[in-house]
Amino acid sequence: MKNHLWNKKPYHSLDYSLQEQFGEKIYKISLNARMTCPNRDNTLDFRGCIFCSQGGSGDFAGSPSLPIYQQIEEGKKYFLDSPKNTGKKFIAYFQAFTNTYAPVSYLRKVYTEALSHPDIVALSIATRPDCLEKEKLDLLEEMQRKKPIFIELGLQTIHEETARFIRRGYDLLCFEEALKACQSRKIPIVVHTIFGLPFETEKMMMDTISYLAKKDIQGIKLQLLQVLNNTDLALIYKENPFKTLTLLEYVDYVVKAVEILPETMVIHRLTGDPPKDLLIAPLWCLKKRVVLNTIHKEFQQRNTWQGKKYMRLTS
Repeated sequence: MKNHLWNKKPYHSLDYSLQEQFGEKIYKISLNARMTCPNRDNTLDFRGCIFCSQGGSGDFAGSPSLPIYQQIEEGKKYFLDSPKNTGKKFIAYFQAFTNTYAPVSYLRKVYTEALSHPDIVALSIATRPDCLEKEKLDLLEEMQRKKPIFIELGLQTIHEETARFIRRGYDLLCFEEALKACQSRKIPIVVHTIFGLPFETEKMMMDTISYLAKKDIQGIKLQLLQVLNNTDLALIYKENPFKTLTLLEYVDYVVKAVEILPETMVIHRLTGDPPKDLLIAPLWCLKKRVVLNTIHKEFQQRNTWQGKKYMRLTS
């Protein structure tokens, strides 16, 4: 048996996990399948979550005017033309809006179209726990027999008062029921969380992480609250500016969160890429490389880089 760090990082990174699973570098191509959301079509509300952009959090996704297969081809060009590219296989990431919020017949069509592409090795589907009815879960289970599938659920917080404030539109019980339904079908789950939601304390944020640490989920995305133009959060911020996290505060919360989470949980994201033309605050998050370097330095300073918690036993 031999000890080593997760791909020279003190956490189980997505990059490491994908290389281990598929034997090579894998990239994600963001897609727009022309769906909407129950928080936007007046089923629950028409305004969306208060932080969600007009692109349905898919601002970097492909053009909705293009078929899925062509969006994949366009996405491939972006990566293959990059001098930093070291891989030729991809995950089809259904990112924009709620990607199980459509008739099963349509979902089958777009998922199959993505899976049929020879360079696609898996699907990642961003959705809501209240949009995972039995027939859709049956479809996902069927699709998973063709290629791996990951379901990304936007929880953001476990606190009901915050959830109502951000207009999430479902309660924690709904999330737990969706989680159990996916687990029974052995569909891997990735959960989205947000640090810095208005009025949430450090304890509240870490309570969300501690809650998820005890759940049977396979991955997590840690995200900073970003105030984007043309959102209701931006209106609130302009009328009554609330405190957004500083870089050092965010770094501290990320490192503490990773220390709480199980060592086997895959960290899909430590910080996000904001749309530069929409970002209002905090502006420091535009420098993603600086943010990541600061996070890694903080791990080193806390001596967790060499800590046993982040070592993995392999034969």
